[in-house]
Order: sequence, then structure tokens, then C-alpha cells
Amino acid sequence: MAEQQLGVLKALDVAKTQLYHFTAIVIAGMGFFTDAYDLFCVSLVTKLLGRLYYFNPLSEKPGSLPPHVAAAVNGVALCGTLAGLLLVSYSSDGSVTNSEGKKSKGVMTTLCFFRFWLGFGIGGDYPLSATIMSEYANKKTRGAFIAAVFAMQGVGILAGGFVALAVSSIFDKKFPAPTYAVNRALSTPPQADYIWRIIVMFGALPAALTYYWRMKMPETARYTALVAKNIKQATQDMSKVLQVELEMEERAENIITDNIITDPRLNYGLFSKEFAKRHGLPLLGCTSTWFLLDIAFYSQNLFQKDIFSAIGWIPKAATMNGIHEVFMIARAQTLIALCSTVPGYWFTVAFIDIMGRFAIQLMGFFMMTVFMFAIAFPYDHWIKPDNRIGFVVMYSLTFFFSLTFFFANFGPNATTFIVPAEIFPARLRSTCHGISAATGKAGAIVGAFGFLYAAQSQDKTKTDAGYPPGIGVKNSLIMLGVINFVGMLFTFLVPEPKGKSLEERSGETEVEK
Repeated sequence: MAEQQLGVLKALDVAKTQLYHFTAIVIAGMGFFTDAYDLFCVSLVTKLLGRLYYFNPLSEKPGSLPPHVAAAVNGVALCGTLAGLLLVSYSSDGSVTNSEGKKSKGVMTTLCFFRFWLGFGIGGDYPLSATIMSEYANKKTRGAFIAAVFAMQGVGILAGGFVALAVSSIFDKKFPAPTYAVNRALSTPPQADYIWRIIVMFGALPAALTYYWRMKMPETARYTALVAKNIKQATQDMSKVLQVELEMEERAENIITDNIITDPRLNYGLFSKEFAKRHGLPLLGCTSTWFLLDIAFYSQNLFQKDIFSAIGWIPKAATMNGIHEVFMIARAQTLIALCSTVPGYWFTVAFIDIMGRFAIQLMGFFMMTVFMFAIAFPYDHWIKPDNRIGFVVMYSLTFFFSLTFFFANFGPNATTFIVPAEIFPARLRSTCHGISAATGKAGAIVGAFGFLYAAQSQDKTKTDAGYPPGIGVKNSLIMLGVINFVGMLFTFLVPEPKGKSLEERSGETEVEK
């Protein structure tokens, strides 16, 4: 079998980096900005929701969300994302429209309803953004471009932290309230109900601002040429947005004569034996590693505020009002994002086309395993007052490489998104990426629901005595370390697409001699 490419695809593979490439990164990346902002900003306000809607005046403690409600609020958007990934649709944000009042069941139900559809829209965008960027990019910098799209997720996390800091700071100054210990009835002023609504509402702005430009993007040349079989239209579309060395009107006939005589065996479907033979193991590698990664990644994000409280980085809830608690949680998560999460994403952008996807993913899983165990096994030591600084350092380092965050983002959190957009045929690329991402979101659901309960399985005697929830968190961290190790093993099923064209890697331009 020999390999041959259409002229327009060859031109895309060698095209110089241009302004439209960066425009495409921003347009495609806004979906991930919105994804991160909306999925993670809720963790900033869950404690406030507990104070507002589950406060018992007869209790000596601030209100908190029951475990099943906390799991639902944190995880329902992931369920919607899973559905959206499978159905590939679009939906807009509506969480802010919850009815006001103190009817906790009604507010939480409405919030969960809209967050499901929020996740549904995000899920529909996942495979589209990855596929669009992979098919616009040249083969030399394709990994960096796709990674840059995904890095917008880090910008979204950071934006959520900044918005929460700004809003809570303004409300804290405008509506000062006595601390809980002084006056429990006024520990959370009623105006605090607007805080979480404003924070969530901001997530709709980037999606609305980029909607027009997303609709104006032409179909990618690879889909038009290889799937729609319209080479002339593919060249026209690319001529509008990229300066490639193809003048459509003058060279249309020459381009057409460069067409492919397709081997009938290459027209296989997703559930065929030929697909299983060619792409079965790579698909297993993509789905399994994404599933395992997201268990760890999302569980860590959702209960990291509890770890901050455990190490004393966030004061006890009874010593501050609800608005100030939002500020303290947002400050802690924003610092982690600045020091580890965001740098991890951009390290991937810088090195992925140098080191390759396989090396970065293997390194990330390995380092995440090491740091998880380094935190978990001596956990009782780290949480002692004299050793809290050391715990924060260890926790930040783990985050720095992409889960525990740098090694999750300069590692499998980025590569599990990138690789499925590069190794499958054009006609199945979005579908396979969607399957991989959907499997990942299934892992995120496990992390959001399962580990949220695991972290709360604690010794009640120690908790009442003022100690942090060591038992639940420690066991959760050990399990996450094991999960990361298994992810490292499954990485060996994932092929390396560095330096190869999409058609070369997928084998879809093979022809009979």
C-alpha cells in the first residue's frame, strides 16, 4: 500500500503559522474556557449554598449541603457533559435563573436542572473543538495548537477564581456581617444569595461573545475533501482563511487529478472488524487513560477546599461569615491555579511537539502517582500544625504536572484530549474523540460522586474535637495514587502521532498499487 495526499491537505500540513491559527485557537478554546469556568466555579460557592439554604438556627454550626445534595450540585453538570458528548449538541447556561427564597429543595433542583443542560452543551463542544483545531493545524505544530485550545480551560479556572474574589470582596465590604460566633443569625447576610448567582452568570458571557465567530468558521478542508469528497470546496474554504499555496480557480483541475483511489477496505465503520484491527487498541488506550485521569482530576478539584481547611489554609467556618468564606476559598484555589494549573497547561503547549504525547502522558501519570503517595501515606504527619507548609508544597507540586495540577496539565489531562483528535480517520475522528471524552466524563462522575462520599467518611469523634477529616481524605488520596499508576500502564496502548500527518497516522490515504 502506498500513501498519497490531496494537494490541499499537503498545503495544510506545511502551511506557516498565521493569524487565523491563533483566531481558531481562541474561538475553539472558548468552549473549554466556559467548561472550566462553569464546572469549577461551583466548588467556590458550595459552602455558601449550604449556609444559605441549609442553615439551622438551632444549631451551633453553619449550614452545609447534605452529602447527596453536594454530590448532585457538583456532579450533575458532568452527567450532562457525558450526554452531550454522546449526542454532540449545544445548550446555553441557565443556572442563574434559580428562583429566590429559602426553599432549599426548589433552588437545588433548579440549579441541578440547568447545570445538566450546561454540561450537555459543553459535552457537545468537546469533540468539535478538538477536531477543528487538529484539522486546521500543520503537522509540525499541531500538538501545540490543540494543547493551546485545551489550555483555555486553565484560563477559565483562573477567571472563575478572579470573579469570585472580586464579587465576594465587594459584597464583604458593602454588606459586613458579624462572624458566626458573635451572631449566628447574621453570620451570612441575605445579600450573599446574589454572590453565587453573579459568579455563575459570568460564565455565559464568553460563550455569547464567541457564538457569532464560531458560526462563521468554514468546515475544515479535511472533512470536505475526505468525507464530503468536494475538493474544490475544500480549497475555496481554506483560501478564505489561510494563506496556503493553492489558487483555487487556476489549479482546481490539477488538484482534482491528485485525488485518491480509495481501497474499499478503508471504508470500514466504527463497529467493523477492520476498525477493531486498526484502531481498537488505540481507542482502548484513549478511553481508559481519560477515564482514569478524570476520576483523579475532578475528585481533586471538587474536594480540594476540604483539604485546604484540613491544613489550616482556610479558617474554620465558625470564625467567619459566609461571604468571607467564599473569598478565602477563591483565594486558595486561585493561588493553586496561578502556581501550578495554568503553568502546567502552557508547558504542554511549549514541549508537546518536542517531547511527544506519549512521553508527556507517561511522565505525568508517573509523577502524579509519586506525589499522591507522598502526600497520602504520611498524611497524619503532614496535617500537624508544624508541617502544614510542607503539605501545601507537596500538594502544589502534584497539581503542577496535571492532576494534582502541574503534572495533570503537563501530562495526561492535556494529552488525553489531544491524541484522540490525531489518530483516527476523518470520518470517525469526532465520534472517536467523543467516545474517549465521554468515557473520561464517566470517570469524572465517579470522582465527583464517589470520592466526595469517600472524603466525608471520617472519624466523627476527631471531627467534633476539631481535627480535620483525615481518614476519608487519606484513603481517597491512596486510591487516587493507585488509579494514576494504572493510567500509566494503559498509556502504553496509545500511539505517538508526533510529526505525522493526520492521514498518515490514521492510514486513510492508503491506496492500492
